[in-house]
Amino acid sequence: MENSSLRSLGAKVVVVSSSDEKHPPENIIDGNTESFWMSTGLFPQEFIIGFTHSTNISAVTMDSYNVKHLKLEKNTSQSASQFESVTEKEFDHVTGCLQSNTLPVNGIVATHLRFIITSGHDHFVSVHRVSVQL
Repeated sequence: MENSSLRSLGAKVVVVSSSDEKHPPENIIDGNTESFWMSTGLFPQEFIIGFTHSTNISAVTMDSYNVKHLKLEKNTSQSASQFESVTEKEFDHVTGCLQSNTLPVNGIVATHLRFIITSGHDHFVSVHRVSVQL
């Protein structure tokens, strides 16, 4: 079951490495690929999504522009600290449309997911939507 809006699950963006008032981090979880969060340059960039309770996740999908390499980490504590690695992925460069990448995570349990964008295909990246498959 895919959820187009993490916000509808009660999820929140609890930490973000940079922010632009025209493109706030909450856009990542609104389910709309027309809105987005944009980095302010330099790498790494990261954001953390927190769930209201421990959640079983089988896959994570991220729609973005210019992301080159992503690390995904998780934790099961109530605080957004002490993460463990889940997976990493190199994204292909796509011109003129969104990158849509699904990361199978084999039924992890997470209270927080940390997305670390270690490099981009350009100086700036944007994340348009993150969804999870439960």
